[in-house]
Amino acid sequence: MIQLFHRMISATLSISEKQIGHTLDLLADGATIPFISRYRKEVTGGLDEVQIEAIKTQYEKLNELAKRKETIVNTINEQGKMTPELQKRIDETWDSTILEDIYLPYKPKRRTRAEVARQKGLEPLATLLMLQREPNPEKRAETYVKGEVKDAEDALKGARDIIAEQVCEDEQARNTVRFAFSRQAVITAKVVKGKESESDKYRDYFEFSKPLKKCTSHQLLAIRRAEAEGLLKVSISPDDEECVERLERRFVRSNNACGEQVAEAVQDAYKRLLKSSIETEFAAQSKEQADEEAIRVFVQNLRQLLLASPLGQKRVMGIDPGFRTGCKVVCLDAQGNLLHNENIYPHAPVYKTAEAVSKIQKMIEAYHIEAIAVGNGTASRETEEFLKHQTFRQEIQVFVVSEQGASIYSASKIARDEFPEYDVTVRGAVSIARRLMDPLAELVKIDPKSIGVGQYQHDVDQTKLKKSLDLTVESCVNLVGVNLNTASSHLLTYISGLGPQLAQNIVNYRAENGAFTSRKQLMKVPRMGAKAFEQCAGFLRIPQSKNPLDNTAVHPESYCIVEQMAKDLGCSVAELITSKELRLKIQPEKYLTSTVGMPTLKDILQELDKPGRDPRGPIKIFEFDKNVRTINDLREGMELPGIVGNITNFGAFVDIGIKENGLVHLSQLADRFVSDPNEIVSIHQHVRVRVLSVDTDRKRIALKLISDAS
Repeated sequence: MIQLFHRMISATLSISEKQIGHTLDLLADGATIPFISRYRKEVTGGLDEVQIEAIKTQYEKLNELAKRKETIVNTINEQGKMTPELQKRIDETWDSTILEDIYLPYKPKRRTRAEVARQKGLEPLATLLMLQREPNPEKRAETYVKGEVKDAEDALKGARDIIAEQVCEDEQARNTVRFAFSRQAVITAKVVKGKESESDKYRDYFEFSKPLKKCTSHQLLAIRRAEAEGLLKVSISPDDEECVERLERRFVRSNNACGEQVAEAVQDAYKRLLKSSIETEFAAQSKEQADEEAIRVFVQNLRQLLLASPLGQKRVMGIDPGFRTGCKVVCLDAQGNLLHNENIYPHAPVYKTAEAVSKIQKMIEAYHIEAIAVGNGTASRETEEFLKHQTFRQEIQVFVVSEQGASIYSASKIARDEFPEYDVTVRGAVSIARRLMDPLAELVKIDPKSIGVGQYQHDVDQTKLKKSLDLTVESCVNLVGVNLNTASSHLLTYISGLGPQLAQNIVNYRAENGAFTSRKQLMKVPRMGAKAFEQCAGFLRIPQSKNPLDNTAVHPESYCIVEQMAKDLGCSVAELITSKELRLKIQPEKYLTSTVGMPTLKDILQELDKPGRDPRGPIKIFEFDKNVRTINDLREGMELPGIVGNITNFGAFVDIGIKENGLVHLSQLADRFVSDPNEIVSIHQHVRVRVLSVDTDRKRIALKLISDAS
């Protein structure tokens, strides 16, 4: 069975069986996907995270299908209906749709019309009608009039019910209707009468009709959401007449009275059973495809957001702006610890501007602030302008930071545990400041669905969404690596090989024993075994360690290789890292072994060249147009700077410094055909856009991308 699975996965993914076998062995041994892709390239043949995850997913699907087959075989055996031919078909089938079609006639049923007719003893009459040889079926039906069968017509009706169920359960019949659905099915949506005013946001779908295969992910998810809210009636249908004709060609073989009875049963089978069954199948299938597309978009956006440029370890002031309630100000040290907080009231209606200036000046000097992070919510533009009009003793950079999800974090258990003595406003301001310092470390504390970079994320399969988002967060955290001495327990949870308990144990050990001085010291953490250490060590950094390799992505299992390289060159490891001249003398071929190949050696040399390198780019300051504050300030033809805030498969939403984001439709991203917005733009990218139209009633702004403003 295992070899069969390897062959099937290989055929699906175009990856060799050997690579698949080795990858599955590593996964079975407890290795994580980030660890395998980074440190076991020789074993897998250099497979990346996406390929490894695909292998894992395919293997899990096949295992689930094998369990389903076992259940089906047991059910049929219990009925005493298993035959060698049937067993062979089940054994050889690895398509879930075909498998369920095979099983359908044997599947335990509720009390159907056909089952009632069988209990009345009408199955022989149904068989007689299907043979289509009886010249007078009405007369023959009279012989079945007894018990609950009232008359000949009642008997014929029961027989037709049995035939209809047989037609519905016939594999070829189901495939005939499936083929029609796949080729010509149309999805139709109509507003429910009397719900027009409630359904205004779904106005585009009041009279909607489109071939199902051309219906986009966002259209289908919007339609299904409106249907769930009871606002739209939705159906999927092929050409009914053509389907019935095809089914009649299969089952009606005579022009006599029996043939007429069978034709009537076939029509009933299609309208009452078969069409609704296949429609349900295609509705589920199209929803699954739409979910996958929406999840793909969300994952891409989340990855870009998590890997946004960090300011780094600097002393930062965070400001959560407001008008009436004032601006909540916090001061953090370079490690993100809260040093001070207070309120200022520089705006209407309070207007304590002079006091606000004085307080800001004093805090900057007292806490040696190097940068200011301003949340992009209410009063953001006014607060940014207020700060930029001030003169400070040293240069202070002012950044506008997305507040998306900050309120979710500030009210969460994580925030309460971090700052039990402070209220939600202080926690929100701290989150804004920390997002500037390290977006990844702060955003992992928030449920990804609350960050607001997806489309219809609450309508897709939540299990699949959570799995994909968790994998994305894990991938990003391990790609960047974390500082073992400053990382929160929540951030450590995503590190390969760790989990909530080990992550908390690391934080507790750090609190009791002080900062870690080496990766080896991790082995002293309670419940840290050799396997967990192997999986996590390469992704944890210790900048102050005596061993410089502890601040690199070189795995401890490979330290001996670097030490041998240094020894061969007559220098220390530290000298090897700092001297490019020495590194150029290394001949990697000399260090090849049965377990260490060129992929690992190339990774080691790359890491020595840029030790502790952060894969994220440098942060950039951005300024909105000073003349645009509200949607009423916009005019067609205006060119404005903006920041890409969200990407969907129909375009990109751009923040232009007002409450409403503008949409750059897919067709306005470039002067050529674009199938995927991610080809052109990315989250947080600085761009220039032109205003195409403004709908103030519906708060909609249409934009065209002019250029990358970064």
